[in-house]
Amino acid sequence: MKAPPPLRGLRGRLLVAFLLVAGVATLTTGALTFREARTGVLQQSQDGVIAQFRDHVSTLAADLDFPPNQSQLNVFVRQLARSEPSKNWRVLATYGGLSATSAPGDRFDVTSAMREAVASDGSTVFQRVTTNGRPALVVGLPVTFGTAEEPTTDLSGIGVFLTVPQTTEQAYVQALVPAVERATVPALVLAVLFALLAARGVLRPVRELRRATRSIAEGHLDTRLAVNGSDELADLSHTFNETAAALEESVAELRRMEARARRFAADVSHELRTPLAAMSAVTDILDEDAAHLDPDTATAVRLISEETVKLARLVEDLMEISRFDAGAASLHLDEIDLADCVRRTLASRAWLETVDIQLPPPGALRGSLDPRRLDVIVANLVGNALRHGGRPVRLSLYDWHHPDDGRRAVIEVLDSGPGIPESVLPHVFDRFYKSDTARTRTEGSGLGLAITAENVHLHGGTIQAANGPHGGAVFTVELPLRQYEPPPEPDEPNEPAEPHESTEGSHP
Repeated sequence: MKAPPPLRGLRGRLLVAFLLVAGVATLTTGALTFREARTGVLQQSQDGVIAQFRDHVSTLAADLDFPPNQSQLNVFVRQLARSEPSKNWRVLATYGGLSATSAPGDRFDVTSAMREAVASDGSTVFQRVTTNGRPALVVGLPVTFGTAEEPTTDLSGIGVFLTVPQTTEQAYVQALVPAVERATVPALVLAVLFALLAARGVLRPVRELRRATRSIAEGHLDTRLAVNGSDELADLSHTFNETAAALEESVAELRRMEARARRFAADVSHELRTPLAAMSAVTDILDEDAAHLDPDTATAVRLISEETVKLARLVEDLMEISRFDAGAASLHLDEIDLADCVRRTLASRAWLETVDIQLPPPGALRGSLDPRRLDVIVANLVGNALRHGGRPVRLSLYDWHHPDDGRRAVIEVLDSGPGIPESVLPHVFDRFYKSDTARTRTEGSGLGLAITAENVHLHGGTIQAANGPHGGAVFTVELPLRQYEPPPEPDEPNEPAEPHESTEGSHP
């Protein structure tokens, strides 16, 4: 069976799935880690700035007079800006229509939403912005009348806004990127390794199951899988072992039944030969006297004689099949002229005038074959064509050189009948197989083509059945033409044997 493409097989799909899961999990973990670290850095910086800003505002706002004037607001914002040691605070204070910045002329951009939130809600608000390509944190804080000792939520109407650059925090965040990358790459490699190991652990039982299945298909029914663990794959292995055991037992029982059936057929055929010989002798005598009998008796005698011949042929066929089943059939090779042998087969059955033959010249096609079995092959094929096909029947004999097996003799038998149905073609060489459309008459035993195939295979050849391009059935036999090797001569005795007279007649 052709193997599936790498990515379409179970191994490829499983590996891809594990690798995708490992990669996505690792990258997602790295991204989440980076986000949490970035959020932690910015959150810590933000909380520190807001807490420090709130403390400075509470301390310095205690010295303000209410309502404050422009001069006081100017002093207030400058003190707030200087209260930070790094001196990077930009401060804006508003009260009603008054506003003051820590740096004169500073265009302090604060959104209207932040202003309204500080003025109306009295809540501390913040916003991260980018100014001139640099990140910054903007904090809005309302000033209340309370002090640290006596806190209160009463708003004084003063709103204070702070802008702090976050370049340091941004540098920390940027420094996290290579750190996360350095941590993610080894983690990804480890995840991939674990994925490969997991895929291997899953695929090992699958590979073992595939190997065992192929072994079962090849006929090794004693194949079993090792069951390890208690997961689904172990349960599958256990089920496979049970199925294999049941299959082995069923096949063994079928083989025993087949052996008993073959032995029964062989025994029955053997036991029938003796009474059939007696019956044949009696029918021969009756056939000779049939002309002197009344018509009804003569018809009955001829019917008995014909049926006895059929029964004898069936018994002989069963005996021949039993020899093949028992492995007792053997070849008796001889150097023969195939064309002459085929012509004698047809002549002995009075088929020379019935069959159109195309044979090579005498002596042109010789080989080492079993003459008796070749006679059976030709007789069965031609007889099958005459009985079940249509006349005229053509027999062709020629040779050709097989690229692997060398020289071969080819026998083709073509009839002019309706052909063989496609559903019947795979079964024409089965024993006792008959089809109503392929065989309208039932004179045969149903074993002729099976015996023919066995004789062909015994020679190491092939036989095929098909339908001709212009109708009719075509049977093609290919037989290898081996070099004849005569049997070894017996060793000569040390002492010459005594002469004796032959009782056989001489042959010219």
